[in-house]
Amino acid sequence: MHKVLIENAIFHAYHGVFEEETIVGGKFEVNIEMETDFSKSAKTDELAGTIDYSAVYRLVEQEMKIPSKLIEHVGQRIVDALYENFSSIQFIRLKISKLNPPIKATIEKVSIVIEE
Repeated sequence: MHKVLIENAIFHAYHGVFEEETIVGGKFEVNIEMETDFSKSAKTDELAGTIDYSAVYRLVEQEMKIPSKLIEHVGQRIVDALYENFSSIQFIRLKISKLNPPIKATIEKVSIVIEE
């Protein structure tokens, strides 16, 4: 099995339950691990036969632009869209982190993980 990863992609987005989050927005970090078989591309040096990570990034970017109350909802939309658009994906591990969440505590980030 092979893996294609996108690590520490940062987005400014408008996800959250508090009104200020929907107005000011915040920073989010997205990490994706996709299992696939890219042995053909490893032998041929051709993009066909692997997952185009720039296309994955564009898809994630589109989903991150759609405001949601919960990062759980955003994460599931991303996972669903990845499976819809890339038939060679056999497993996804997605982590979305909200950096500096608006709560009265010193917390660097809060995160959700979806594995399916």
